[in-house]
Amino acid sequence: MGSATTQALATSVSALGAATVDLDTARELFAAARAVAGSHALSGALADPSAAPETRRALVTRVFGSLSQTAQSLLTTAIAERWSSQGELVDGIEELAIRAAAKADQGDLEGELFRVSRIVAENSELELALGSRLGDGSAKGALMQTLLGGRTSEATSLVVSSLVQSPRGRRVRGILARAIRIVAAQRGRTVATVTTAAPLSAAQAERLATALSRSYGGEITISQVVDPSVVGGVRVQIADDVIDGSIASRLANVRQKLAG
Repeated sequence: MGSATTQALATSVSALGAATVDLDTARELFAAARAVAGSHALSGALADPSAAPETRRALVTRVFGSLSQTAQSLLTTAIAERWSSQGELVDGIEELAIRAAAKADQGDLEGELFRVSRIVAENSELELALGSRLGDGSAKGALMQTLLGGRTSEATSLVVSSLVQSPRGRRVRGILARAIRIVAAQRGRTVATVTTAAPLSAAQAERLATALSRSYGGEITISQVVDPSVVGGVRVQIADDVIDGSIASRLANVRQKLAG
């Protein structure tokens, strides 16, 4: 992420924090992100650093005039900022949409998104179909809405179905992992992905979250992955930090030392 994007995103997120949003706002922002991503001319004009902010804001009004005042205001704030690239502008609008959904939803959006990501990870055919450059984006979104079929909240269904419509060369698991991190950040939390051979009990998960909170500061959300190949112990990943205390990892280290 370029330095210009970092500042632009911070300003945009601050504007979102001051706004009153609902899931319709998030839906409109997702639609705007898809529209910008789908038009090289539009994304180029909106991200053009040589164009005056007033010119870019006027373009937002012309193109997205049918959106609600809240969505237009958030887009106008974002577009008036300088972004490092067209792609990062699209990513920024998409992040605003995810954050708006997180702000509007009062449920377990992080947990549900994580469970959807595990479903995708365990179904290679589904992940391939969703990530393919072929096929209509709206059909992919409809497919996910059908698969989720009332098993998740409206916010989760919206986020997932919106994201799979515009993968832009990204793997679906990666898209969902990013969404989980954004939701956690919006709610002032950090996500820890914990891999164990067997599910943690509620008490174990709570103790681990408390210990990690002391080490990293702030609230920690535990996302559990059960993988029998780790044999025993636990593997924890928080952003780029990995704490690997699994037996499989220790055995691998022993084998490496024996191999010389």
